[in-house]
Amino acid sequence: MSDRRPAGQFIDAAIDLLRRVRDEEADAIEAAGTLLADTVENGGRLFAFGAGHSSLAAQDVVYRAGGLALMNLLAVPGVVGVDVMPATLGSALERVDGLASAVLDSSPLREGDALVIVSLSGRNALPVEMAVNARALGVRVIGVTSVAYASETTSRHASGTFLKDHCDIVLDSKIAVGDAELTLDTVPAPFAPASTVVTSALMQAVMATAAAALADRGVEPPLLRSGNVDGGHDWNGRVLDRYRDRIFYRR
Repeated sequence: MSDRRPAGQFIDAAIDLLRRVRDEEADAIEAAGTLLADTVENGGRLFAFGAGHSSLAAQDVVYRAGGLALMNLLAVPGVVGVDVMPATLGSALERVDGLASAVLDSSPLREGDALVIVSLSGRNALPVEMAVNARALGVRVIGVTSVAYASETTSRHASGTFLKDHCDIVLDSKIAVGDAELTLDTVPAPFAPASTVVTSALMQAVMATAAAALADRGVEPPLLRSGNVDGGHDWNGRVLDRYRDRIFYRR
């Protein structure tokens, strides 16, 4: 029996979305994980980018216990989270033309690398330009977005396109436009966003796929262990040292 209290309703909604991405995005998840495994095996580096709350899912796969040590955060000052003051500045920066070019020009991204771009709406200039310019460098791009925005909103990029239009692989989070799962007659606006739950699950599903794909090829996946288990720090030290030329968050 479903719990009709708001907490139960939200969790039920999140579970339904997770089931949808499990069933409907299985092939895309497999393809994305395979792309990352190919990149690792071929000597490439892995990067993740997200702006605002979309950055949470990107950060969750960087320097993460149980995650791939080679996943680096591509940070854009002022848009990585809500620590910028005022917080609204981050939203404004996402709409600035040319910012992605400036970031990529000073980043270590190069041909043969892979970049995961997380953007719920995929409509702002920053994620669109990031994908376009990264691919022009020879970087493979995986987009994690809600495809619904492309049919229900307008692009804020000069081309009129969305993130999904400039990716090698697209993972659709299935999140409805507005990112709010609940409504009540007594509450004046929809509430309870689920995008972080679903997008983080998608990201971890891709990481798991990549690790298993590497193992299937006889390649030991460069995984980190928790620093809170015995031997974890020593293990991580060896991994970080072995792949130091492909890890940028320790510099």
